[in-house]
Amino acid sequence: MRLEAFLPCAGVGYAKNRNYDRGASRHSDVSTLSPWIRHRLITEEETVAAVLNRHRYASAEKFIQEVCWRTYWKGWLELRPSIWQQYRAQMRQQVDALEHDPGMRSRWEESTKGNTGIACFDAWAKELAETGYLHNHARMWFASIWIFTLGLPWTLGADFFLRHLLDGDPASNTLSWRWVAGLQTRGKTYLARTDNIAKYTDGRFPPTHGLARTAPPLAEPPLPRPLPPPAPAPPNTSLPTGLLVTEEDLGPACLLGQCAQIESVAMIRTTANRSPLPLSPNVTEFVAGGLADAAVRVADLSPSPLGPLIDEPEEVVTWAKECGLHQVVYAYVPIGPTREIIDRIGEGMAEAAIPFLPVLRAWDRWFWPHATRGFFPFKARIPEGLRALGLQSC
Repeated sequence: MRLEAFLPCAGVGYAKNRNYDRGASRHSDVSTLSPWIRHRLITEEETVAAVLNRHRYASAEKFIQEVCWRTYWKGWLELRPSIWQQYRAQMRQQVDALEHDPGMRSRWEESTKGNTGIACFDAWAKELAETGYLHNHARMWFASIWIFTLGLPWTLGADFFLRHLLDGDPASNTLSWRWVAGLQTRGKTYLARTDNIAKYTDGRFPPTHGLARTAPPLAEPPLPRPLPPPAPAPPNTSLPTGLLVTEEDLGPACLLGQCAQIESVAMIRTTANRSPLPLSPNVTEFVAGGLADAAVRVADLSPSPLGPLIDEPEEVVTWAKECGLHQVVYAYVPIGPTREIIDRIGEGMAEAAIPFLPVLRAWDRWFWPHATRGFFPFKARIPEGLRALGLQSC
């Protein structure tokens, strides 16, 4: 198991070496667990618990903080959904602009294919396309070069990542690109520097010339104030219930215990909604594999019959009616492409008078309300959160 293999490295070794990008298939200094955590094939809680069974918190603090970064980003965006809506609108506008601006389309194509002549950037573009993964430091350098050296819209870069990353998470991806561009922390941008790239790639690229020397922050209106955190009511445990599994949370065990009468389990595939542009086959195949894995776990954990694999939102209402369900539950879906589909399903379920109820995991319920400001105040609450969730923190 990948987590078990990484555990010995999750302590001080991770803190010391995590910033080094050794190259494709050589990312041994980091866990590379993010695709599985992103889809909750393994949860943040399970990951942190395993690490704390092997290391003291002080030794593994940096790794645990990195796990919690994704939770922070999800919570931050959940409290400010208009930022996602703004990104989606701008991205679609830029995709349309590619048809009418030959210069930008040429730069975009060269960049996504790894044909810019910037050796490190081109290598990362090709690694991403081939493997579906990039080291986090490389993602920051890539985004900085994309925005400040190549002069491309950040939204198209975020879309390129979301279409190719196996761990492409709407919140982490969108807000990280915004951070590089100077939109997330106002006035603070990230500038890719030749010496930094050379140091943390072990000098495996030829000297990088022509990178932007400055990174003036992009501008937009002030950030919205955070909304109240979600606090959905628990479902009625006595009603005939359907469970809808989404690709955002492929760990069905916690939901199967929420209701006594799970009559049927269905799964919905929403991967195509990530972008109006084609997705990498790596992404679609990984999600398909995750859905298949979740189906096996449902069969092992529950006698409830496994229903259809659904592609169209309207089919959820049909399934619920045909099975005579009095309510349908699903793991709470955070802001992003799948949430857009879930909201459409909710409208149809409301018309059919079938309650459609999210179940919020205890991890998210505790941490998300603390994502109101920057990461540093959030980080200070991590030990408290781990104790509240019954995890060792010493």
